[in-house]
Amino acid sequence: MVTLAEVAQHAGVSASTVSYVLSGKRSISANTRQRVERSIRELGYHPNAGARALASSRSNIIALMVPLRTDMYVPVMMEIAIAVATTARTHGYDVLLLTGEEGPDAVRRVSGSGLADGMILMDVELDDERLPLLRDGGAPGRAESGVGDDQPAVLIGLPADTTGLTCVDLDFKATGALCVEHLATLGHRDVAVIGEAPAVYERHTGFAERTLDGLRSRGRELGLRLLHRPCEGGYDAMAATLARILDERPGTTGFVVQNESAVEPLLALLRQQGRAVPEDVSVVAICPEQVAVQASVRLTSVAIPAQEMGRHAVEQLVAKLDGRGGDEVVLLAPELTVRASSGPAPVQ
Repeated sequence: MVTLAEVAQHAGVSASTVSYVLSGKRSISANTRQRVERSIRELGYHPNAGARALASSRSNIIALMVPLRTDMYVPVMMEIAIAVATTARTHGYDVLLLTGEEGPDAVRRVSGSGLADGMILMDVELDDERLPLLRDGGAPGRAESGVGDDQPAVLIGLPADTTGLTCVDLDFKATGALCVEHLATLGHRDVAVIGEAPAVYERHTGFAERTLDGLRSRGRELGLRLLHRPCEGGYDAMAATLARILDERPGTTGFVVQNESAVEPLLALLRQQGRAVPEDVSVVAICPEQVAVQASVRLTSVAIPAQEMGRHAVEQLVAKLDGRGGDEVVLLAPELTVRASSGPAPVQ
């Protein structure tokens, strides 16, 4: 087993310098830190977790709060979680995964127990009840929660008010705008939005609300007639939703889908009705790349950058833990990839 002294000799520094790099107790120059970290990697050094925690007053654990709700698309949540875990390991942290729907109680429990050095929170609502416990400057509930400046947090998601918070997310408002712009450019004027399950909107989940805001505001500017209908997903729910849409707006020629479990049922139902994609109707999806390219019709889509979101969140949190980061909102720009599911609106 490689020892700390061997790392010090390999890096050409003292053993105490290696210890300071590991513990973060003293400021070390960037060049020296990089040299020590390179020696650690090359030699395969693994410090004793218990000893390191005692020496640094840190657990070297990040808590990741991922409420696994039945109305959410779990594969995307798990892809983000895996990206968080793999990125955390490159920075010397392990991840404690919390999947319950505990809300503020989970924040209090983690911060009060010293289980983790910092937190990453997902499934963020516009007025998320966890937020007062995370803000800097003594927000209500902060004192009794035990949350302090030594317990930084990062949100993967965007609440209504980002003051005193660090957030990472896809720019979902711009995403919605990009989707309707694409359909408007192709001549579509009646566009239906097939959204997430109703409960997602009832909770005012940030990504869904912001996408809808972008769709509606840009749609109005472009003179589109936009109809939004939530959908539970699955074949039966999609059949009922599509029937309702076509009954209300029989001239609908464009669909924007923000519900991964509704994508393939929608395409199947359109085929059954003799509506060709994209000759009769165009479909644009907001979904993971894999869903778009493996659909029965390759979908024009805006991809969910799950890995990038997870990586950015960890890097923001590690910067805070190292005393280098402040409150910041990182919005990832959406990119629309045109595939086989969108084309010019049919001549009426």
